[in-house]
Amino acid sequence: MARGEIDVAALTAGVAAGDRRALARAITLVESGRADHRAQALDLLGRLRGAVPGRQALRLGLSGTPGVGKSTFIEAFGLMLTGQGKRVAVLAVDPSSARSGGSILGDKTRMERLSRDPQAFIRPSPSQAQMGGVARRTREAVALCEAAGFDLVLIETVGVGQSETVVSELCDLFLLLLAPAGGDELQGVKRGIMEMADLILVNKADGDLKPAALRTMADYAGALRLLRRRPQDPEGFPKALCVSARETSGLTAAWEEMQALALWRQENGHWTARRAAQARHWFEEEVRQGLLSALTRDPARTRMEELGQAVTQGALTPEAAAVDLLRSLT
Repeated sequence: MARGEIDVAALTAGVAAGDRRALARAITLVESGRADHRAQALDLLGRLRGAVPGRQALRLGLSGTPGVGKSTFIEAFGLMLTGQGKRVAVLAVDPSSARSGGSILGDKTRMERLSRDPQAFIRPSPSQAQMGGVARRTREAVALCEAAGFDLVLIETVGVGQSETVVSELCDLFLLLLAPAGGDELQGVKRGIMEMADLILVNKADGDLKPAALRTMADYAGALRLLRRRPQDPEGFPKALCVSARETSGLTAAWEEMQALALWRQENGHWTARRAAQARHWFEEEVRQGLLSALTRDPARTRMEELGQAVTQGALTPEAAAVDLLRSLT
């Protein structure tokens, strides 16, 4: 084997055996933009489907407002679960600079105790140009963590906003983490993400903030009652709860609610249907991204540049130029 060449068979065996270093290398491979790495990544994913068929984890999506304590919550929650003998993977998506494209990727530093736990795996990834608070290959990273035998995969998005609803296409349960409201926070959280949330967890419910947290929980519980209950929800869901990551209070109750909701959806057929719909969504997204990539290559790139210049100079509207380009592809 040539130097630098990836042994996909050995990598498959390592991931299937639950080796964390092999898992880290596998995620690096699927995140690579090189064409040869992409072919190897698809080979790896295909091999793992055959090596560990049916191996699944509970996928939790987590979003929250800045400063809400997402990393503190994940560390406390993760340590609670590893203490119960569960293997926990955390895929933390950091925002990328619009100028340099770089990311800080500081989640391992913020979750130092959990990162040292042999039952846990933390992987920060840059969001790059991907909208929706997740990286483009996060879904494949989730599949790799499942193949590695993790019981739970937690996907932390870059932060709360309208586009954060994309994470709901990756997870089985979507958690929205909030701090005790400072007045207008309820208005600041978008309706779309409220409708996607399965559980709203009001963090920092400790010390002097506990009364405010209880009021916030009541406010959100009232707001949730105004939203239409979805067919994949049992009675009482979605719901709001108080937790304190610092004091680790409320975490057990929140975990029990997550398990109850996941079990109900499994028993009523919603789990399988949701994952099937998500697979279809990511197939269509991959096609869209592939088409956009194709437009950057000759001869389409030349035509795209010409039309872009026409739009810049005001000779064509963006809409008319787009129609022109799309016609040339059919």
